[in-house]
Amino acid sequence: MLEIITDSASDIPLEIKEYYHLHVIPTPVVIDGEDYLDGETIRPSEFYEIQREGKREISTYHINPDMFEEAFRRYAEAGVPVLYVCFSTGIAATWNAAHIARENLLEEYPEFDLSIVDSRCASAGFGLLVYYLLRLREKGADREMLLEAAEYYREHIRHVFTVDTLEYLIRGGRITRGKGMVAETLSIRPVITVDEKGSLKILRLVRGTKKAYRALAEYVAEHGAGFENQPVAFCHGTVPEAVEELMGIMKSMGAEVKRPVVSQVGCAIGAHTGERIVGICFLDVVDRYGAFEEAAGGV
Repeated sequence: MLEIITDSASDIPLEIKEYYHLHVIPTPVVIDGEDYLDGETIRPSEFYEIQREGKREISTYHINPDMFEEAFRRYAEAGVPVLYVCFSTGIAATWNAAHIARENLLEEYPEFDLSIVDSRCASAGFGLLVYYLLRLREKGADREMLLEAAEYYREHIRHVFTVDTLEYLIRGGRITRGKGMVAETLSIRPVITVDEKGSLKILRLVRGTKKAYRALAEYVAEHGAGFENQPVAFCHGTVPEAVEELMGIMKSMGAEVKRPVVSQVGCAIGAHTGERIVGICFLDVVDRYGAFEEAAGGV
């Protein structure tokens, strides 16, 4: 059976990870020069407490070829085909590192069947893409259909999120200082999307948290589809109450979410956004593959 694996930038909810026995490769997080593994040797709650103190140097680096080689080797040795869905190339160099590892392993295991897909997504949007593929595999989709579906979903998954400061995005190079300093100076909240290349883009600037949340909900109500059947992914750092507020706003707009998927933003993403990130990710079309039209017998 084809194995689907991903990395921790997907912020996949624990219940989905456990139900599908999903292999999630952890992203390295560096705190005061010491390496930690996102979700394994450091948990989000501990990470955000450290970040909140503001006294320690925090950074991340993408999963390197050696780490990928170690993660993929078990499948190469067992002759298990793999579909690895990776963090957006518009944000990190994960895809290139995974390919280097693949080429190295093929020298030892020339029959190793490993497909690498650039999600062009991040956080809950990334996790949502993986979730769709897991559901399709559970319903019997083969490798060719999963690859085709992955391309379809990445074209139609939209992201919209807000943060209370652009400090971390600027520091990590995810937003240019020129664009970010305007928002910081005026103490306003940005509404940010992920563009077609998988890169971050400031959509608009609004004053105040409530207006920012309403702007997120309006974006989803305008561009989303299939709310009655399709999952809508919500993510947050340490503000679960914001998700409840967003769902309430969307309901008032006639876009009630029947299948919410809620995840906490992990260390890999949180290092570049801060703990008060809130986001919504969704499909902008009715899913032609029908991954959620009927019960798949799982989560």
